[in-house]
Amino acid sequence: MQPLGCILLKAARWLPFRKPRVAHTDMDEVFKALADANRRRLLDRLNERNGQTLRELCAGLTMARQSVSKHLAVLEAANLVSTRRQGREKLHFLNPVPINAIAERWMTRYDRARTVALADLKHALEHQPMDTNFVYTTYIDTTPDKLWAALTEPAFTKRYWGVALASDWRVGSTITWAVAASSFPAASEDITIADDEQVVLVADPPCQLSYTWHTISQGFIDAFADERDMMAKAAAERRSKVTFDIEPVGELVKLTVTHDDFDPGSVILSGVSEGWPSIIASLKTLLETGEPLALSSR
Repeated sequence: MQPLGCILLKAARWLPFRKPRVAHTDMDEVFKALADANRRRLLDRLNERNGQTLRELCAGLTMARQSVSKHLAVLEAANLVSTRRQGREKLHFLNPVPINAIAERWMTRYDRARTVALADLKHALEHQPMDTNFVYTTYIDTTPDKLWAALTEPAFTKRYWGVALASDWRVGSTITWAVAASSFPAASEDITIADDEQVVLVADPPCQLSYTWHTISQGFIDAFADERDMMAKAAAERRSKVTFDIEPVGELVKLTVTHDDFDPGSVILSGVSEGWPSIIASLKTLLETGEPLALSSR
């Protein structure tokens, strides 16, 4: 039986295809950031509880607030930490992608599998899953208007995601998801997911877009005949939401994707956490080169 993460990836063209590489200069920044014990301690605290403010991260530390702020700036420059504004507060989130890239580059398949197994066992024995959100940040060589169009126009979303999102993108308006039959292992025709609760929550072009996630419809479940129990669990979860924050940074655009409102232990969260990095990488490549990343044929 396949894990739900793989199922959800396949259902919405979220297969983990060719992953974006971290440049050597970026690797240098990552190693430099990780070399400091205080910065590693901050990452550990975010690993324990994501989405903390500067005040919360300073609590219990012997460092001055200014020192913590400087360390966080180094971690953010290395893409190990991403941030998101929430009112007057600035929330900090752990971004494990650069560390995973290092592991994939220097660990053999055998060593990586053994290490992951031991790490998973240690984590299962010592911790209960607490994360209820997914946050991912990237920088794209484009403009805010082009990025907004890529997030909202069906012709764009079909190219890098394989899903057509239809809406007038006004607050309160519904969103219809159209997924090709080829995305599913047991579908003879395209699947359209329409629901009055699939709505636009925030539409502030070209700065912020937020909407509720799609329903796990009966047609969606039927498309996975061998995984009905797992899909039924996903369908029983409360509806989550995804938010795209767009911010110009010099000649680049910073995109932060936040998918939240999950309950602890969510099976959908597990799936989208695998899927979003691939989708965002394909979006970035499409905007910068004119062509999305090639999808896996698995």
